[in-house]
Amino acid sequence: MVRVKYTDSDVDLMARMMRAEAEGEGRLGMLMVGNVIVNREKADCLDFKELRSIRDVIFQVQGGNYSFEAVQKGNVFYNRAREVEKKLARETLKHWRQHPSKYALWYFNPYAECPPTWYGQPFTGQYKQHCYYEPIANTCEGAYRY
Repeated sequence: MVRVKYTDSDVDLMARMMRAEAEGEGRLGMLMVGNVIVNREKADCLDFKELRSIRDVIFQVQGGNYSFEAVQKGNVFYNRAREVEKKLARETLKHWRQHPSKYALWYFNPYAECPPTWYGQPFTGQYKQHCYYEPIANTCEGAYRY
């Protein structure tokens, strides 16, 4: 069963985003970033209402800025996707989920210790430099759907 519908263009966008946001964290770090992207599309709640595609998620604007720093700054995100990242993107789109990003809708690199909450949402865990946060129970059922 596929977690979300996707196109080759979605795979390319996801691969570029995963690399731009987490290349330094290796395969697992990139998978976790990809998982947050898929979770945001499925969530349909909180800051992520009416996101119906991977493209919607990646190019979402909040508070006048893109949600993902890599889109805002342009860096690696605007390079071509490599086959290794495309494979990881497909894996995430199809089935991959793992703690601490399993239900996470947010992640960030605080360049310090992970705070216990992020915009009021609970900390679920850390992988290398990124801290992951999932919605408070009962505030976003969509985040907990497969």
